[in-house]
Amino acid sequence: MTTSNNTSPATDHLPNNAYIHEEKSAAETLAPMALKERFRKFLPVVVDVETAGFNAHTDALLEIACIPILLNEYGIFYPGEALNAHIEPFEGANLEPSALAFTGIDPNNPMRKAIAEDEKIALRRIFKGLKEVRKEEDCRQCVLIGHNAHFDLNFLNAAVLRTNSKNHNPFHQFSVFDTVTLSALAFGQTVLARACKAAGLDFDGNDAHSALYDTQKTAELFCHILNHYPMLPNALQVATSSTDITDTDSSQQ
Repeated sequence: MTTSNNTSPATDHLPNNAYIHEEKSAAETLAPMALKERFRKFLPVVVDVETAGFNAHTDALLEIACIPILLNEYGIFYPGEALNAHIEPFEGANLEPSALAFTGIDPNNPMRKAIAEDEKIALRRIFKGLKEVRKEEDCRQCVLIGHNAHFDLNFLNAAVLRTNSKNHNPFHQFSVFDTVTLSALAFGQTVLARACKAAGLDFDGNDAHSALYDTQKTAELFCHILNHYPMLPNALQVATSSTDITDTDSSQQ
């Protein structure tokens, strides 16, 4: 894992020819559309955090990884380029021993300390990268995808507040797409490793609980589900009026 955003390029995540053929068959019932049209101008971004506990306001954020979800010319979803960071615990942060034992992260490890970034610097670097993708896709906001997504969103929002980064934050404040729910619907599974295996995706338990690996696996799972479960026939064709549903109604965003 690295703290830079120079991970595998987006093209490394593109399906091979056999995969394209299989996924294209699953998606060809839908007319190709731009990514901005698929999620009401939201850019889906898979996020995973590793933390030193369960309390977003008192426990340290130690790792974060983000992967935007993109759509190719065949109408197939695929993971984009990852942005990730090892993060220095904020001043006064709680480091719960049981949480560190679970993740295997040692904040005082000299090798980790050599690559860890200040929380504000790391977040703003990642936010800048995501905003560039959002603009390229002509989307108005990012929406967080996660496995138990509100856990990740709570830590992200707390870090945004701590670092005074509200104006830099590209994410919707409360809306999420949760792969726990999607996996339960698609496979009857709620555990990430089991859902990935049900989808035919590799999952190495030895690499789990690293933010980058869990984000990559969640992104693959999210794309697999979208690519294999076409939208219902009346999707995106529901007529709306300003008196019924509006984009300014926060409860509907």
